[in-house]
Amino acid sequence: MRALLSRESGGPETLELADLPDPVAGPGQVVVRVHACAINYPDVLIIQDQYQFRPQRPFAPGGEIAGVIDSIGPGVTGWSVGDRVMAVPGHGGMVDRIAVSAAQLLPLPEGRSFAEGAALVLTYGTSIHALVDRGRIAAGQTLLVLGAAGGVGLAAVELGKAFGARVVAAVSSPEKAEAARQAGADEVVVYARGPLDRDGQRALAEQFKAAVGAAGAEVIYDPVGGDYTEPALRSIGWAGRYLVVGFPAGIPKLPLNLTLLKSCDVCGVFWGAFAMRDPAAHRAHVDTLFALWREGRIAPRISETFPLERGGDAIARMAARQVIGKLVVTMD
Repeated sequence: MRALLSRESGGPETLELADLPDPVAGPGQVVVRVHACAINYPDVLIIQDQYQFRPQRPFAPGGEIAGVIDSIGPGVTGWSVGDRVMAVPGHGGMVDRIAVSAAQLLPLPEGRSFAEGAALVLTYGTSIHALVDRGRIAAGQTLLVLGAAGGVGLAAVELGKAFGARVVAAVSSPEKAEAARQAGADEVVVYARGPLDRDGQRALAEQFKAAVGAAGAEVIYDPVGGDYTEPALRSIGWAGRYLVVGFPAGIPKLPLNLTLLKSCDVCGVFWGAFAMRDPAAHRAHVDTLFALWREGRIAPRISETFPLERGGDAIARMAARQVIGKLVVTMD
């Protein structure tokens, strides 16, 4: 089978297309013939040894897939060869075939493409866990979403609207602003691309404050970090929840006096660990996502697809932080 491999730490240019033996399903596993693999910002980090965990090399990046069950290992029940499935293996998805635990599988609904299936679970799973479990979002509250045109950002916008919040989307270009509006954002802030000096940060804080209103935002969703975090925190309301999701713009340092003055919470969001530690709660969130998907209230936006041999180009695009929605690598 074909695989796009990371053999050494580095950027997307270090990835190599290789031929490997087909995997064999072990006890409790199935082999999935991969049709689509979504690209996320962790793929940028994992090949540079900058992610939370470091797989043994060589490995294929690609954390979420959709495809068809090709074979089934001993002890697996409830699944059949030919079933259309989705899974989030964390890495290893840029391959023609992958062995995964049957416990990781989700059924891909009829009428949904493999690309849509690959692009759903990680971003919407992260966002629903962040908003519901960590942010305690409620109808009528104001939600500020940074990086609102990316994969997790658009998911947060759609879910915020589904849960009855007023959503303010913050983005870095007019094109991204339009994508956020199409996803349902009530108001959009277009901010300058960093780095921002202190005057730029103060100006951005005023933009955020004007957009969320005098009472401030009850929930702020931050998958960006860097120079944008402190200005956003300054717009939080009393007893608000600041959700720390990611740091593509850099890891910020917060003046903790702001948290005292607003009596607010700064909440880390580590969806992968949550899903492993509390699989029942994760599955309940997935059921909610599937219901919203059926109702048309959420839908992954796929801006571009790439063949496997150009998977490195997809990761390079993600690293440049210019992507709207999701990028997907296809194996067909």
